[in-house]
Amino acid sequence: MNSKPKDSAHTELAADNALYIESLYEQFLTDPNSVDATWQQYFEQYQSANDAKHNAIKDQFLLLARNQTANKGTIVVEGNNNGHCVDPKQMGVQKLISAYRRRGHRRAQLDPLQLTPRADIEDLTLAFHGLSESDLDTVFPTSDLNIGKSEASLREIIEILERVYCGNIGVEYMHVNTSEEKRWMERYLETNHGHIKFDQEKRLSILERLTAAEGLEKYLARKYTGVKRFGLEGGESFIPAVNEIIQRAGGYGTKEMVIGMAHRGRLNLLVNILGKNPADLFDEFDGKVQPEKGSGDVKYHNGYSSNVMTPGGEAHLALAFNPSHLEIVSPVLEGSVRARQVRRNDTTGNMVLPIVVHGDAAFAGQGVVQETFQMSQTRAYTTGGTVHIVINNQVGFTTSRQEDARSTEYCTDVAKMVHAPILHVNGDNPEAVVFASQLALDYRHEFGKDIVIDLFCYRRNGHNEADEPSATQPLMYAVIKKLPTTRALYAQKLIAEGVLTKEVETEYEDNYRESLDRGEYVVNSLVLEPNSNLYVNWKPYLGHDLVDDWDTGVDIEKLKAYGRRMAEVPEGYKLQRQVQKVVEQRLAMQTGEEPLNWGAAETLAYASLVDNDDTLVRITGEDVGRGTFSHRHTELYNTADGSMYVPLAHLSDTQARFATYNSLLSEEAVLAFEYGYATTVPNALVVWEAQFGDFVNGAQVVIDQFISSGETKWQRVCGLTMLLPHGFEGQGPEHSSARLERFLQLCAEDNMQVITPTTPAQIFHALRRQAVRPIRKPLIVMSPKSLLRHKLATSTLDELANGKFETVLPEIDTHNADAITRLVVCGGKVYYDLLEQRRALGLDHVAIVRVEQLYPLPEARLNAEIAKYSNLEEIVWTQEEPLNQGAWYYLAPEMYRLVSDHATAAKLLKPVARPASAAPATGSAKLHVQQQQALIAGGLGIEVSQLAQ
Repeated sequence: MNSKPKDSAHTELAADNALYIESLYEQFLTDPNSVDATWQQYFEQYQSANDAKHNAIKDQFLLLARNQTANKGTIVVEGNNNGHCVDPKQMGVQKLISAYRRRGHRRAQLDPLQLTPRADIEDLTLAFHGLSESDLDTVFPTSDLNIGKSEASLREIIEILERVYCGNIGVEYMHVNTSEEKRWMERYLETNHGHIKFDQEKRLSILERLTAAEGLEKYLARKYTGVKRFGLEGGESFIPAVNEIIQRAGGYGTKEMVIGMAHRGRLNLLVNILGKNPADLFDEFDGKVQPEKGSGDVKYHNGYSSNVMTPGGEAHLALAFNPSHLEIVSPVLEGSVRARQVRRNDTTGNMVLPIVVHGDAAFAGQGVVQETFQMSQTRAYTTGGTVHIVINNQVGFTTSRQEDARSTEYCTDVAKMVHAPILHVNGDNPEAVVFASQLALDYRHEFGKDIVIDLFCYRRNGHNEADEPSATQPLMYAVIKKLPTTRALYAQKLIAEGVLTKEVETEYEDNYRESLDRGEYVVNSLVLEPNSNLYVNWKPYLGHDLVDDWDTGVDIEKLKAYGRRMAEVPEGYKLQRQVQKVVEQRLAMQTGEEPLNWGAAETLAYASLVDNDDTLVRITGEDVGRGTFSHRHTELYNTADGSMYVPLAHLSDTQARFATYNSLLSEEAVLAFEYGYATTVPNALVVWEAQFGDFVNGAQVVIDQFISSGETKWQRVCGLTMLLPHGFEGQGPEHSSARLERFLQLCAEDNMQVITPTTPAQIFHALRRQAVRPIRKPLIVMSPKSLLRHKLATSTLDELANGKFETVLPEIDTHNADAITRLVVCGGKVYYDLLEQRRALGLDHVAIVRVEQLYPLPEARLNAEIAKYSNLEEIVWTQEEPLNQGAWYYLAPEMYRLVSDHATAAKLLKPVARPASAAPATGSAKLHVQQQQALIAGGLGIEVSQLAQ
C-alpha cells in the first residue's frame, strides 16, 4: 500500500512494515471482519472489480504446523487486538526480504579494486529481525519474493537474496515512488534467483567487444605514446554495455539513438560502436586532418553519426559534439532527442532513445545534472526517459576522497530526486554489466523514465595519458598495476568453463589488431550505405552568405485573418477581465483599426510562420506564455475551470506545430536544451526568452561553448533565437542589462546576429527573417521592456505587409540635411528618450540614426546615413549602459574607420554613456533618473537644465 490509515492511532510505517500491511490486506480480502475497523475502512478505498483474491490466511497456519512438526524450534505466536495470530518469525522473514531489497546494495561487491571494505549492515542480519541460525532450515512462505515457489527454507531465501542484491550488481529502487515500478524491478531481478545466464554466442560476443575496447587502447598507446586520448582502460565493459543497449533498443523498434558523453572512452566509442574508420582517427592523431573552415576542435570533442543494423532493422546513431564542460552536453542532447521525436511524431519516445554517459565526479558535482533530471518529466522537455551510464573511475582528476568529492554515499544519489532506479555494477564482471544494460533499457521502454547504470571501474592511467596518477593516488595505483584487465579476467573465465580455447582467444586479439593495421571498419553491424531517411538533410541551409535584405512581408489580408482567428476562443470560454481587454485591443490592431504594439506584431509573425510558411514554432522560458511583462498572451486561461487554450495552435487544420511552454526555473539546462533542439530541426523557429536579460548570466557556458562557437568548432549550424529583455528603467543592477557587451565580444566570422529592434514591425520582420531565409545563425535580440506598450513604439499593418527588417533606421522627422551639425547614433530604447526631448526642444540641428543590428554591423548602410549630412560637426554614439559596457568598445574601432572619410567628423566622434561601472546599473531610483537625464542631455549636446519637464 502507498499510504497509511488516516487515524491518529496509526504511526508512520517504515518500509520494513510494508509486507505486514500486505498480510493484513490478505486477511481483509478473506474476512473483512478479521482486521481492525480502521484498517477495514482504509482497505475499502482500494477495492476494485479487478482485485485478485490472495491466498487464504489458513495456508500460513498449515505451513506453521508443518514447520513445527519438522522440530525446527518453537514458533511463538502472539495475538493482535482482535485475538488473531501473527507469527513474529514470519514477520521477521518478511522484514529481512524487504531489508535486502532496500539495503542489499550496500553489501554488494562493486569495486573491482576492493579498496573500500563494505560496511556491516545491521538490518541485513538475522538478529535484527528476531531470527537466528536455528531458523535457517525452517520453511517459510516466500511472500512476494519472485522465486517461483510459495515456500522455501530461510537458508535458501537468504542465498537467493545474497545473489540478487549483494553480488556484482547493487540495485537501488526502493526510493521509486510507484508500487508498479518496484514490483517490476523485483520480478526482473529475482525471477532468475540472481543467476545471470547467457548462451555461448552471447558470451563470445561480449568477449569480442571487450577485445575491441582493449585492443584499440593498446594500439593507440603503442602508436601514439604519451599523446592525450582519455582512454577507456579500466572501464572496457562500457563498450559491450552500450552495444547491448543499442541492439536491444533496435529490437524494440527504436530508429534513432543519440549519445552524449565527455572525453573518457569517447574515441573508443567512435571506433568500436559508431563505426568511425580507424584510419581516419589515426590521421587525426598524425595531424593530417585540418578543418576545412573555422577553428575545428580536438578529436575527443568531435561528434559523429552512422547507421547500424539491429534486430529491428537499420537505426541511426548520433554522438553529440561536446566541449570540456562535461555535463553540459546532457541538456543539449535531450533537446536534440525531443526535436527528433517531434519530427517523427513519436509521442511515446520509443523511436528515439537518449543515452547520456557521465563521469562520477561530474555527475555528483555539476548543477546542470540536477537541472536536466528536473526537466525529465516536464511537458516541455520530456523525452520518454534517458539511459544514463556513469563511468565511475572512483576519482575525479586527482580528487578521490569521498569527503572531498561529494556529500553523498554514491556519486549517483542526485538521480534519486526524480525517483530514478540506480544500478551499481562491478565493471570487472562484463556479464553483470550487460545484464544491467538490458534491465535499464527494458525499464526505460516500460515506464518512459530515466534510469542510471553506475559502472564501477577505474582508470588504469591517469586523468590523461601524460598524467602520473600515483603521485596523488599511490595506494589505488599500486593495486591497479597488479590487476589483470577486464578482458583478461573474462577470457580466463570462459576458458575455464570450456566456452573457448586459449588459441581462439588469441585469435580474437590478432584479428582485431590486423583490422586496425589495415584501417578497416571494426563494427560488424555498421551499414556502409545508410538510409538517408533516418536523418535530416541540412544541405539546403549551408553555404549561404549572411545577407541583410530579405523579403519578409505577408499579404495584409492574411494578417487580418490571423488576427481574427487568434481572437477566437472556444464557446463558453471566459477570460480574465484584463486578458479579455488585451484580446479585444489586439484584434483591433491586427485588423488595421489601431496601430500595432509589440505583442500584436510578434504574435502575427508566429501565425504567419506556422501557417503560411509551414515552420514549426517553439517558445520556451520562464513565463513565456503570458510574457514576463504581460505582453504576449499566447496562452489563454478559462476562469471557470483553469483550462488553457492556445489560439496559435488552432489557426487551421494544416498548419505547422506551434508550442509554447513555461519552463522550470533554469537557464543553463533550458537554454542548452533549446540549442540542441534548434541544431536538429532546420525548418523551425526555436525561441528562448529570459525572464530578465541578466538571467542569461546563468547560462553563459551554453553561449560560450555552443551558441557562439558551435559552427566554427564543429560546423553545427543553429537558428536559435534568444529574446533578452534589456533596458535601463530604474530596476537596479540585476534587471537592467542582458550584457550586450559579452555577446558582441563573442561575435566573429558571421557566427551570430545581435539586434536591438525598436519597433513592432522590426521584431515582426526579424523573427520572420530568422525562419524564412535558408540561413541558420543564432539571433540575439536585446528586447525592450518599456517599448512593449510605448506610445511611440507602434507600427502599421502596411509596414508588416510590405516592409523588411531594416538594419539601420534613418532619421524619421523632416529635416534639412544641410542644417544638421550633430548626428546621434544609438540603439535600443534610449532612442525614444532622445527623440521626445529633441522634438520638445526643437533641436533641428540634431539628427538621430538607429543601428538596429549591431552584428554583423551594416557598415554600408550606416556609412550612407552619415554621408547624408555634409556639415556635421559632431557624431556621438549614445548608449544607456556604462561606458565599459554596452556596444561602445565593440563599435569604436568600426565607427572611427567609418567616419574616417569625413575628416571633420573623425575628429569629433565620441561616446555618451553612463560612467564606467563595475555593476550594470544603480539601485537608486533617484540616481537612475539623474543619470538618465545627464545621458540624454549629453547625447543631444545640451545642459541637463535645458531638458523639457
